[in-house]
Amino acid sequence: MLDRYRQRIDVNPQVMAGKPVIKGTRIPIELIVRLVAQGIPEQDILQDYPRLQREDIQAALWYAVALLSHEEVYPLATEA
Repeated sequence: MLDRYRQRIDVNPQVMAGKPVIKGTRIPIELIVRLVAQGIPEQDILQDYPRLQREDIQAALWYAVALLSHEEVYPLATEA
């Protein structure tokens, strides 16, 4: 599933200082994930950013999943 969306994302040092964006735009993945997290409906996002497609929003979410799946977690010691 992730590979299907990877083609929609671009990381280029010449665009947005290398932040991941939707390919062919300057719309950062972070912005899309933030909008979804704020509870903004997909239709509103697509209306506010007409260059986006539904698959771009899904790609942004899958990108976030990919980053989190490689996150290392270190348990904190609890006080006795």
